[in-house]
Order: sequence, then structure tokens, then C-alpha cells
Amino acid sequence: MKRIIPIIFIIFIIITIVKISIKKDEKKPNEFRGVFISYIEISNYLQDREEKEVKEKIKEMISNIKEMNLNTIILQVRPSNDAIYKSNIFPVSKYLSSSNEYKYDVLDVFIKEAHKNNIKLYAWINPYRINTLSNTSEINEDNPAFKYLNTDTIYINDGIYYNPSKDHVTNLIIEGVKEVLNYKVDGVIFDDYFYPSDDIDINDYEKTNKELSLEEYHLSIINNMVEKVHDECKKKSIPFGISPEGNIDNNYHKNYADIKTWLSSDKYVDFIMPQIYYGFNNSTKPFINTVKEWNSLIKNKKIKLYIALAVYKIGKEDEYSGSGKEEWKENNNIIMKEIIYSRNINNYNGFSLYRYDNIFNKETYQKTSVKEINNIKSLLK
Repeated sequence: MKRIIPIIFIIFIIITIVKISIKKDEKKPNEFRGVFISYIEISNYLQDREEKEVKEKIKEMISNIKEMNLNTIILQVRPSNDAIYKSNIFPVSKYLSSSNEYKYDVLDVFIKEAHKNNIKLYAWINPYRINTLSNTSEINEDNPAFKYLNTDTIYINDGIYYNPSKDHVTNLIIEGVKEVLNYKVDGVIFDDYFYPSDDIDINDYEKTNKELSLEEYHLSIINNMVEKVHDECKKKSIPFGISPEGNIDNNYHKNYADIKTWLSSDKYVDFIMPQIYYGFNNSTKPFINTVKEWNSLIKNKKIKLYIALAVYKIGKEDEYSGSGKEEWKENNNIIMKEIIYSRNINNYNGFSLYRYDNIFNKETYQKTSVKEINNIKSLLK
């Protein structure tokens, strides 16, 4: 009997190990493996190029993505109040054309080439940003913001933004999303730019009965917009999500993104992609604690957690991370370890890497880049 017990124990351990390994293998085929392609890549690779050259470059980019076993592109289709597709609402993006003329539909090319390679494409939109610069001279008559210049619909300070409290701004955002949904996109995602200022809508707030505090008012405005966008996406069975700042406090007190409400309901998002751009040794927001915090906020288990990771920090000093500021220079396996750790989080469904150039453009590489990126590649085989 004494000999049987150890044998039974060993068999139990073997079965447990097998079950764990099977579970891990089952997770990998469905893992969201994204990469951000921003206006920076669009400008560097596609701006003012002829159609043939653009198609060849997009084909090359998607080939790189496929070779690395990534499966989703997050493409910045509306960097500001503009578009990289043929829009009836917004002007052509300056990052695509300096002449403000559409020569070809870049979104359509990306979608067709991505789908040909079994890669999904999510349309990334900045809903409120009109321009990264404060110079209004770039806003001409074909821009929907033009008629709102010198009104309280527009806010100018370190960039130009729409006032979120205006109903016509919310309607413009919704119409823009509906236009994108006419394409065969696989998802829609908003960036973390919401409120550019605490007092942008103070005049509108003063007209309310003030049952809500100003902060609550801001949160309700964004919630209303997010819910309406989610409704439009739901009509076409397209997942909608948001990529908020990794710092949860900043979402509430700076961006007015009510993530706790979103993650407890069916009404707002289908996925959340927090920008957890921190290392393990970050003094205020260490990666593990931050991931756990985000994971704990998901009360609606239908909502998927995708984690945005900072490949752009590889090999560089992380200025605001306190005692961890040299971490990305001294190590070459941070992203790999972050993916491995995240896979053990119960709401985790995948990750996305910010951004394309920092993975595939060797001109951006630092000392540890090659080793770090090879480590990521080996993990994704």
C-alpha cells in the first residue's frame, strides 16, 4: 500500500502537467497578436508615393507581420480630423498626401492584403483630435472643423481638439465610425485622447442643473459617446474597444475615461487594450501590479483584455520610471517576459505591440533591440 501511494501521486502530477500544457497550447491559436501601424509609418512609407509603390510597401509590411506570427493590424485610419480612406466627411490625411488629394484608398489596400494573408485589421481612430499643432491655418473649408473655428466647439492649446460636450461633435464621431464600418474592418478601436482640458466645456456645464460634479459630467459625456459608437459597431457585429492610458487614475482625473463602468457592462466595449507601457521595475507602476489591477476591473467576463506593450522603449532610458529607468537598456527580454506573465491572467486574450517601426525598421534599433525582438519572435513560433 505504501508503494502504491507514491505511484498514484506521480501519476497525478503527470496528468496535471499534461493538462496545464494542453491548456497553454489551446490558448495560443486564439491569442490576439497585434501591432500598431501609426500615422508615423503612414507618413514615412506611404506619403505622396505612387499607387504601385504604396501597394508594394503595404505588401512588404504585411509580409513582415505574418512572418513574425502576428495576426492583427491596428491601423491609424483617422490620426486627427482626417482620413487615409476616401471619406465623404473628412479631408485626406496630411500624413498620406501633402496635396490634399486622394490618389488611392490606402485602407482598402491594407484590408485586402491583410485578409489575403489571414491577418485581421482593426481601424484605429482618434475621435476628438483635430490637429497635433495649434496652427489653424491647416484647417481649410473641406475640414468639418472649419465652420467651428472661433467658437467653443474648438479648443486650442498644444494642439486643436473638439469639445466633447457638443452633441454635433458626438454626431460627427458617430458618422465617421459608420463610414469606416462600410469597409470590411475586423474591429474599431479608439485611442486615449478624450478631454484635452478640464474647463473646455465649462459653459455647457454651467447650463446644467449641476446634479453632477464637473468630473462626473465629463465622464458622462464620454460614456454617452462610447455607448453610441458601440451601438453602431454592434449593428454590424464588429467588436469595438478602447486603448486607454495604463495609469488608471489618469483615466479618471485627466482623460475622463470611465473604465470601471465600461468593464462592468455590455453597453460600452467588447475589449479593452490598456497601454501598459511599463517595465517590471517601474517605481510607481510596475508591470505586474498594473496588469493585475486592470484584470480585476473586468466584471463583465465577455470583455476581452488585450495588453498594449511598449516595444518603442526597448534599449532606451525610461525617463519617468524612477529606479527602473535603466531597465529597458540593461535587459533584452522584457516584452517576452511580459507576454509570458500576461498569459496567466484569467481575463487575458492577447497583446499588441506599439509600434511597427520599432520592430521591423532597423534604423530605430538600440543595442538590445535585435536580441529582444528575436526573443519575442521565438515566443510566437
